[in-house]
Amino acid sequence: MKTVINIRTDKETKEKAQRLAEDLGVTLSTVINVYLRQFIRTKEFTFSLAHQMSPELEAVIAEVEKDIVTGKNISPAFDNAEDAIAWLEKPESERTYS
Repeated sequence: MKTVINIRTDKETKEKAQRLAEDLGVTLSTVINVYLRQFIRTKEFTFSLAHQMSPELEAVIAEVEKDIVTGKNISPAFDNAEDAIAWLEKPESERTYS
């Protein structure tokens, strides 16, 4: 026997969830039922506050990874802090990179 559960959520959350479910080829009702069955089976639920990178940050990281591979814009290794500070205090035009 099927029953109905009424929940309250804001319109934007519902619409985004429906679109995502649709993109995955299921209904929002199916998504909620899967979560409920998992909750019953495991007797637990989790919240994650993990942040996702913005597209801008992903682009910056991709550029840095490219520089690492090509050896561009990579400072030399230093044996001590004094040498590192001296290198940083040089004008940009006088710095040598690895």
